[in-house]
Amino acid sequence: MHLPIINDTTLRDDEQTAGVAFRAEKKCAIASAVSQAGVTELEVGVPAMGDEGMACIAEISGLSLDSRIVVWGRLTEGDLAAALRCNADIAHLSIPVSDIHLRHKLQQSRTCVLRQIDRIVDIAIGSRATISLGMEDASRADPSFVIEVAQCAQQQGVQRLRFADTVGVLDPFKTYQAIAALRVAVDLEIEIHAHDDLGLATANTLTALAAGATHASTTVNGLGKRAGNAALEEVVMGARHLLRRDTGVDTNAPPGISLLVEHASGRAVSFGKSIIGRGIFTHEARIHTDGLSKHVATYEGFDPAEVCRQRSTVLGNHSGSQGERDAYDASGLKVSERLVPLLPPHIRAFATRHKKAPSAIDLRRFLSEVRSTRVRASWRPLIARNGLRRSKPMEGLIRDFVRFHLWRISASLLHCPRQKDSEVEPPAHHETFLSVHRTTGRRAALHDG
Repeated sequence: MHLPIINDTTLRDDEQTAGVAFRAEKKCAIASAVSQAGVTELEVGVPAMGDEGMACIAEISGLSLDSRIVVWGRLTEGDLAAALRCNADIAHLSIPVSDIHLRHKLQQSRTCVLRQIDRIVDIAIGSRATISLGMEDASRADPSFVIEVAQCAQQQGVQRLRFADTVGVLDPFKTYQAIAALRVAVDLEIEIHAHDDLGLATANTLTALAAGATHASTTVNGLGKRAGNAALEEVVMGARHLLRRDTGVDTNAPPGISLLVEHASGRAVSFGKSIIGRGIFTHEARIHTDGLSKHVATYEGFDPAEVCRQRSTVLGNHSGSQGERDAYDASGLKVSERLVPLLPPHIRAFATRHKKAPSAIDLRRFLSEVRSTRVRASWRPLIARNGLRRSKPMEGLIRDFVRFHLWRISASLLHCPRQKDSEVEPPAHHETFLSVHRTTGRRAALHDG
């Protein structure tokens, strides 16, 4: 069984994304990073777009990367000539094969397609070029005609066929049938080029590899026309874990490459994007954090270290007591067990309002509020136990007394510079409370004055 070969088309298909254009220096940086990660082939541009595009392709070729360089063009004499001037390793030439495209875009017959393949590929082979033939919109073409095109291409000396799901309408079942039929019909390299309009680009790509495709077309972050393409990082990890096949790509590299392409394209990667999203190894729910504390495989399908990441837990609406303890321990704050049940309302209110996890400063504040609430809740039982009649002046005395001492405790917890007792002005009723408490005794009754 052949190991799948990745042909990354970030520098070609990404630039067909509406509003995205890479500067030459960014293209070189991306090409270098992707090649160093172990990607075998890079499709770097379209020579027929003009001198500027050809100059950029030449600059990338001049980097002497380990990856083979592929250029894209239509199956025409002009595009072939432009591709040959680039001295690329592979010239990929594409032609529509669906009746929709033939009838409405080219106004040509199927016979014209076969004749075009015979004529242009003959010229290319005569120039000693390595040719990959792209079958545009193959997913919507007559399957029998796709086989006919493939066999014609093989007879003319084409090395590879690219089966393109141009508008992303395939599902994994149809993908398997189409690629398996091609695998039986011809002895050529087969590349799958899937689009993500229905969210199935990666699934279809992995299915094609399972059915006999030798190459997979990908882009970093899945960036591409409309909904994008099969994502490089997803295909690499999917092949590794689902197909048990190694693509030769360093799995520690995708996060860094993703960030590079994100900045170059101006297209942010979503927080929950598979493999590379900043939130995919972050856990909040109490069931999950409890399971992870017992065995990490309970809620992780693969080790975050495989993609140079680390798991983390955060506090939020669904956090449990263990998550609270861990968060406070990480912040260097010790919380007594009797206070743990009082913290969730503060944490949930914060998460609901601010849509983020609380910081260490927020955790300190919650703890201070909980302690203050616990002391206030003890005033009335204290009065009742000592036989004191409840009154507003009495509660005021106690409140001021408690606030004064809570301030001193909080200052110590927050590492604030402690003032000397002589520099602290006691609350208004501090001495009054003490004198009343001393003179009235435990059974004294205070009345409103």
